[in-house]
Amino acid sequence: MGIEIERRFLIQKNDWQLSIKAEKYIQQGYISSDSGGWTTRVRIDSYKTAFLTLKYPLKNNINNEFEYLIPLDDAKSIWKLLAYKITKKRYLLSLKGGDWIVDCFENENAPLMIAEVEVGRNISNLAKPDWCDQEITGNYKLSNASLAKHPIRNWSKDEKQLINL
Repeated sequence: MGIEIERRFLIQKNDWQLSIKAEKYIQQGYISSDSGGWTTRVRIDSYKTAFLTLKYPLKNNINNEFEYLIPLDDAKSIWKLLAYKITKKRYLLSLKGGDWIVDCFENENAPLMIAEVEVGRNISNLAKPDWCDQEITGNYKLSNASLAKHPIRNWSKDEKQLINL
């Protein structure tokens, strides 16, 4: 069984760009998602590889995560049929203290940028970079699955102000 432990933050500055080591384009679509239950998604990475991922919340922002490589042609066919999708550029960063990434959302969720770090069991000792702003770990409204269903383009002004957009 795979376990995912991550923390997520909104970004306040562009200093993170100094740490980019790689980037990829992500198309992500949701077969099903429930804030307290299973999320099933298909992800296509840079038009080259594809994955089927199943997630289930365990506790305190720790998820059971099962990820399977699937044929790219199958993923493309599934992608076309899905109603809830997001696209984003993902930047992999060279930073200490975990596997940091920054997702820059496109289309209906632009200009949203979210930093994520996958950490080991000790998530309380995280050294947060100064370009990270408000922590959004556990905020379902800002999860990828929720953004696919309810993109920020459709949010009210008040909702957007909560995240400084």
